[in-house]
Amino acid sequence: MKMHAIVLGLTMAGLAQPSWAEDPDGPPKRFSAEHVFEIEYAEDPNISPDGEHIVYVRRSMDRLEDRIRGDLWILDVETGRHRPLVTGGASATAPRWSPDGSRLLYTTSNADRPELRVLYMDTRESVSLSQFERAPGAAVWSPDGQSIAFTMFVKSESPSFAEPPQAPEGADWSPPVRVFDDITFRFDGQGYLSEGARHVFTLPADGGSPRQLTSGDVDYGEPAWLDNQTLLVSGNPNEDRDLDPVESDIFAIDLASLDMTRLTDRDGPDHSPVASADGAHIAYLGYDDKRLSYQQTGLYIMASDGSDPRRIAEDFDRSISDIAWSHDAGSVHALVEDAGDMAVVEIGLDGDVERVISGVGGTSIGRPYAGGDYSVSRTDRPVFAYTAASPAKPADIAVAGQGVEDRELTALNEDVLAHLDLAPIEEITVPSSHDGLEIEAWVALPPGFEKDGSYPLVLEIHGGPYAQYGPAFAAEIQRFAAEGYVTVYANPRGSTGYGEAFAQEIDLNYPGRDHDDLMSVVDHLVGEDYVDPDRLFVTGGSGGGILTAWIVGKTDRFAAAASIKPVINWMTMALAADIAPFVKRHWIRAEPWDDPDAFLDRSPIMLIENVTTPTLVMVGEEDWRTPSWEAEQFYTALKLQGVETALIRVPGASHAIASRPSRLIAKTDNIMGWFERYDPARSDSRD
Repeated sequence: MKMHAIVLGLTMAGLAQPSWAEDPDGPPKRFSAEHVFEIEYAEDPNISPDGEHIVYVRRSMDRLEDRIRGDLWILDVETGRHRPLVTGGASATAPRWSPDGSRLLYTTSNADRPELRVLYMDTRESVSLSQFERAPGAAVWSPDGQSIAFTMFVKSESPSFAEPPQAPEGADWSPPVRVFDDITFRFDGQGYLSEGARHVFTLPADGGSPRQLTSGDVDYGEPAWLDNQTLLVSGNPNEDRDLDPVESDIFAIDLASLDMTRLTDRDGPDHSPVASADGAHIAYLGYDDKRLSYQQTGLYIMASDGSDPRRIAEDFDRSISDIAWSHDAGSVHALVEDAGDMAVVEIGLDGDVERVISGVGGTSIGRPYAGGDYSVSRTDRPVFAYTAASPAKPADIAVAGQGVEDRELTALNEDVLAHLDLAPIEEITVPSSHDGLEIEAWVALPPGFEKDGSYPLVLEIHGGPYAQYGPAFAAEIQRFAAEGYVTVYANPRGSTGYGEAFAQEIDLNYPGRDHDDLMSVVDHLVGEDYVDPDRLFVTGGSGGGILTAWIVGKTDRFAAAASIKPVINWMTMALAADIAPFVKRHWIRAEPWDDPDAFLDRSPIMLIENVTTPTLVMVGEEDWRTPSWEAEQFYTALKLQGVETALIRVPGASHAIASRPSRLIAKTDNIMGWFERYDPARSDSRD
């Protein structure tokens, strides 16, 4: 209750007032906290094999249960007819057409009873395939439609060094101790881990008992069918797997004998196998591990027996994901990030790359991250279904391809967002003060904005740090702008989508020159009279939280700051976070006890004596990616230094701190409440 009071207390401290007048008797025209609950967005469109229908996940906000739920809807590509398919009850996700298009496989997310279900398209009858103790995932049809492969966690016996005595009947003893002997014993979003591993199973498509194909204490996943009797999976059975977190290889499992054949074997991750329709070749993703903090994922092709592996389009300087073979096996489609955009490209086996679709995205609702989905038909003339990004709305479903009219088929938010004065988005490019490197950024302007140098600025910094922002709808950005803030978000060096060299600019130098990039963007907006230089504010989450804490240690130009789920001390991060092996092996590349300066030189905690900026710190109480003690170290240090600060802990929240609608609202509104408190243009704000 005390933490809840703190959250509400800061929210009620007051928000920046919009710079335009609204009719007090009419409906609100600005994007408000309440509108968050009215947002819908499309996700995971799956086009039928013949290209005639699209089933997708329609996401909406459940106001009573404070969660994001999913229903399945179907679209007719030719007519645009839009109908519900699976709605009500448990959330439905991951729709997958059978090879002949007669059935639809999907997953229901019910806490008490996870299910795989098949919907018969002629009768619309849905049946559960089996009873599952734990949630199944990554389900895929066999080529003949007779079997389904999927993954599921299998619990094993926990280590123990003593047998406790039996408690007397009715006794109230303490729960038994829990013993861990794995280096990763807790993980963000999952908490403290149960002993066991993720394994691959098959199941008759008509229902029955699952058959476990893999075993042991090794995680296997990403099942993909090579043919009806052979399944491809990825995993890392090497003895040093706990200390080499990016390593994986691809294996073929013979379903008759359960013999596993290793198809790849190099130092680096090989994953995401996809077989061509004729079963002759396997496309997959990976890279040679050079133990850098960022390494670009490439496309590879090998024969079905693992021979003749080769990289395709080696000179294409973008990271590749979400691959799918063309129907004739002459090319591979893929999703790429490209300078704030997401695009579907077609990669020929000769290495030629052609952009097929731009503007994929719109599925990251809180902040404007690149995130989107696509699928492609199995026809000679491919038809694509994808989530379409827009600065003015979350993802809708769009279609493009040969023989169809390229267009959006849904307008999920027309009933809400079309009636609001949303922030227009401008794109700018600014040379970095460090070396002139071009930095791309976007500016969300309050409705009615005039370039008069009077507005407050919010600099919003993305996490990752290997990620990218873009001109997509984001509720947090729109909330800032609706309350009168010019809001800028940028892709400083280290961001993805600009090539491997651009991303590696921060290797062993993070935070570093990315700070200069961000300050150059702020300087540009001040110089162009977008904002008042005395009304500057900065915030960011995760990697953006690190940079926020770093920035207030480097400059006092900001009136206030909000560091959200930051890393404050790389030494404690490397020894206690859920990705500790990766931090040590790839980011810092040193041992904390051998080279403490390698960790501390880039830790915001070492700049604490420079900080004078009032700084809010926020973290989820169940965050194991940037654990709560990171934020608490900063908060305590600021208190000891006499810097004005507050700590907000979000009950039940993992690193995905805004994963529930009310948390997204609380996060954004508390940040604005903190900024309003220290806005020099509001002299009464702290009374």
